[in-house]
Amino acid sequence: MLQARVKLIVTGDDFGYCPRRNQGIVECFLAGAVSNVSLMVNGSAAPAAAQLARRHNIPIGLHANLSEGSPVCTALKKNSSLLNKDGFFHGKMGFRTVLAKGLLKMSEVKQELTAQVDLFRELTGHVPHHMDGHQHVHVLPEVRHVFAQVLEEYGIKYTRVPIELGLHSCEWIEPPLMDFYLGVEKDSLDTVDVFTRHGIRWADIYIGLSTMGKNMSVSNIQSAIDTAVAAFATKENSLMTQFSPQHQQGRTVTIELMVHPGYPTIPPVGGCGEGPDDFSQSWERLHELQTLMNPELQSYYKTRNIQLCAFKDL
Repeated sequence: MLQARVKLIVTGDDFGYCPRRNQGIVECFLAGAVSNVSLMVNGSAAPAAAQLARRHNIPIGLHANLSEGSPVCTALKKNSSLLNKDGFFHGKMGFRTVLAKGLLKMSEVKQELTAQVDLFRELTGHVPHHMDGHQHVHVLPEVRHVFAQVLEEYGIKYTRVPIELGLHSCEWIEPPLMDFYLGVEKDSLDTVDVFTRHGIRWADIYIGLSTMGKNMSVSNIQSAIDTAVAAFATKENSLMTQFSPQHQQGRTVTIELMVHPGYPTIPPVGGCGEGPDDFSQSWERLHELQTLMNPELQSYYKTRNIQLCAFKDL
């Protein structure tokens, strides 16, 4: 049986959203609980987040945002298909509705994504090591093609494809949320070929839907990792029998665990232009922070010989 070495990328999303989110993510990084971060350049605390990443040498990528707050591209701040009547992005579900109606201009999606990469480079001094989408907008129909073009043009090698093994058997996920997750999964499956054609890569295993917010626990993270690695190893073994023993021993499996730790946002501070949302103000942010920093989880990584790393280390 193939014994895979495991490299785990624990990505703290929404870096730059507010000072309290920044604080929580940095504390997690310094404690070895988070190994990689994803910056929202339209977040109210994005410049401070970029400075913190530089100071603490935190590996950083771009969390492209087309659904919450305001665009960073000046030309799109008025009269853009990306904006609602109040002049903000359409929101998580609103974006999907407007897209399905054929009302989003893909030229404007590309303009905004390009502006966000440029601003990221201005803030950090380099191109993102990886780039994903806030609220998984990057795997949506049409958007996926534009997203892939932008990554290829900037030479950004890595992204996230949120297909989570074992998601269907997670009975603790409430039905409306599960419906959203299954939609994300379908969009992701339809995106694989597009990203592959553009030479974009992602972790072998993605975890993060079943372990989000109140559903995060040390045991949930452990079982998600163990189940996924076992399933992956079984699949690999059936493929690897044709290779030499030396080749079989060299396999490393990469996992990305998506997390949202932080201290709850206190309004009116925070957000991406229209104030902080309920998600950021929730106790669940602190719950994730405390779970990720639990010594039991750290010792599990050691016992399983799981090495924490970042996309830039792959």
